[in-house]
Amino acid sequence: MKETKVKVIVADPSALGLFGLAMVTLVASSQKLGLTSDVSLVLPWAIFLGASAQLMAAVYDFKHNNTFGATAFAAYGFFWFAMGFSWLIQNGVFGEALKASADPKQLGFAFVGYLIFTIFMTLGAMETHKVLFTIFFLIDLLFLGLAASSFGIMEHGMHLLAAYSELAIALVSFYGCGAAVLNTHFGKTFLPVGKPFGIFK
Repeated sequence: MKETKVKVIVADPSALGLFGLAMVTLVASSQKLGLTSDVSLVLPWAIFLGASAQLMAAVYDFKHNNTFGATAFAAYGFFWFAMGFSWLIQNGVFGEALKASADPKQLGFAFVGYLIFTIFMTLGAMETHKVLFTIFFLIDLLFLGLAASSFGIMEHGMHLLAAYSELAIALVSFYGCGAAVLNTHFGKTFLPVGKPFGIFK
């Protein structure tokens, strides 16, 4: 029996994934910086932009056979789902017993896990382009700050590190999103993203 292969062409989903990341980190950083209060209205952005938009981008990156991009978008998409549920627990949505038994140090271990993941993804980003590398480097700082503050290590300073890193992630991600859209739309380098470092390849 003859095998037929069909290639389905889909658009590059990185712009959507970066937009989701930019939006959720912008809103979440406003709370960390004290510009807004509580996480009640961070939740919708975490679920629909941070989680859902990045997961959609991951699915299409898998179709592109892009292991790096798909893994990154999926991993951070699921992170925002988990954070959303963690905030719901901490705010007593699932009952006071679950809220009372919540141990913030467990979040600290989750942040350590994501820091480890992000470190080796940062190495991969070095051979993609410099804007993506910058985003991953800032995510490293974000998880370092979140983990340390969760464990009570230099809590105030680490909280500020996380807050400003998250704001910077949002700004650089907006730029990366704009570059992905406009460079493709115009068929030329409208917004430069920087060449790969060329260290590992």
